[in-house]
Amino acid sequence: MPRSHLVTTRPAAVVVLAAGEGTRMKSVSLPKVLHPLCGRSMVGHVVAAARDLEPEHLVVVVGHRREQVVEHLAEVDPGVRTVVQEEQLGTGHAVRVALEALAGEGLAVAGTVLVTCGDTPLLTADTMRELVAAHHDEGNAVTVLSARMPDPSGYGRIVRAADGAVSGIVEHKDATDEQRTIDEINSGVYAFDGELLVRALGQVRRDNSQGEEYLTDTLGILRAAGHRVGARAAGDHREILGINDRVQLAAARRVLNDRLVEAAMRAGVTVVDPASVWLDVQVRVEPDAVVWPNTQLQGASVLGAGCEVGPNCTLRDTVVGPEARVSNTTSDRAEIGPGASVGPYAYLRPGTKLGPRAKAGTYVELKNAEVGEGSKVPHLSYVGDATIGDHSNIGAASVFVNYDGVNKHHTTIGSHCRTGSDNMFVAPVTVGDGAYTAAGSVITRDVPPGALAVARGQQRNIDGWVARKRPGSAAARAAAQARQDGGAVEPGPAAGAPVAEQAGG
Repeated sequence: MPRSHLVTTRPAAVVVLAAGEGTRMKSVSLPKVLHPLCGRSMVGHVVAAARDLEPEHLVVVVGHRREQVVEHLAEVDPGVRTVVQEEQLGTGHAVRVALEALAGEGLAVAGTVLVTCGDTPLLTADTMRELVAAHHDEGNAVTVLSARMPDPSGYGRIVRAADGAVSGIVEHKDATDEQRTIDEINSGVYAFDGELLVRALGQVRRDNSQGEEYLTDTLGILRAAGHRVGARAAGDHREILGINDRVQLAAARRVLNDRLVEAAMRAGVTVVDPASVWLDVQVRVEPDAVVWPNTQLQGASVLGAGCEVGPNCTLRDTVVGPEARVSNTTSDRAEIGPGASVGPYAYLRPGTKLGPRAKAGTYVELKNAEVGEGSKVPHLSYVGDATIGDHSNIGAASVFVNYDGVNKHHTTIGSHCRTGSDNMFVAPVTVGDGAYTAAGSVITRDVPPGALAVARGQQRNIDGWVARKRPGSAAARAAAQARQDGGAVEPGPAAGAPVAEQAGG
């Protein structure tokens, strides 16, 4: 659609109806429209799609648990106006409240008013844009967004005249057998001429079984006044599906996720098993990335070109650099550098930054830790509140002891260091560039550059202890047999002997 046409059909206002309670969600704490799917709330999806139309005014009508909804909307789109419907007296009443609030601010609505619902998160900006364009091109007073349903049972049917105009909307329970064969249904989304809508709302009555003002009554009012009522069918009937319970929420989540995964694949991303991969709407994945099965990419995560993520990964707000490899990992607000390796079974907590070609290996947990280029934490270690320089190696089963029960403290490991297995670094402490630490050491003091730190008790062997203390045991018999066979173990290094070769990793 040409840009000039989009500008011409830009809505004067979009009104989102989000005041209902949604009792079928069976939620005790969360309003219906705040239930999440694919990284946004229901109403968040609707507002994002409406904002893409660049309306002059975007108004959300709130009611049930209004404080929560208003607070949420202020976070996701601070430019949204919220209007309170004190009593839920119908859809017509909600729209009237919204337009009266705008008028009260001196903001007269002259142009197209798009009315949509806060529980239709699958509705796209393109479909709404096409509805507004059709409304403009056909010169309608109101244009209904319709859809052709495989099974229209329970929905109001769109009845068209010979010229294609809408002659009526008949509810399923009131439809004749012939009308029930119609597969085009009403979505509850409309494009109105703003001035005509204001007049029609003034004529809507509440003399019905519910005592409410129905927005659909305006269609008959406008038609009776000689104005044309039209309809535009959505290309995919699933877009207009509303969510009323958790079953429908799960179904909508599946549809939306399928869209996101398909879009990623068409943009050059390999998704090995689309059915088991879940994406949030803000996730960005660059071409030639590979996403393996059972992977969830949440929040504003970014996957760089050529990286591989999965299987069995959950990444939230995590940046993965080009050519990195992440397997069986949980990561929250971390940065993984180009060519880095993570996992399997790693946990990256907030503040973690892995430099280019760095490694966080099997059963490694990092928190608020910066690991420099080419440095490795290969296995079975906890690194918290730390800085590790470039090309250093942290031995297996190391713990950065960062918490004294009151405050967190920082550990610094320099570049080209080799720290031994089973080390404890009791923060605050610094290991200088090129330094080594011996296996089994508890490092409580700074280690100068190029030094070897040994902080452990001297080994003492008590010969014959098993024979004396565990006589007759399997261990005693094995020891006796070994001595008889001449298999005595050579004694370890004496005190003061070189131990550099013991700084393993």
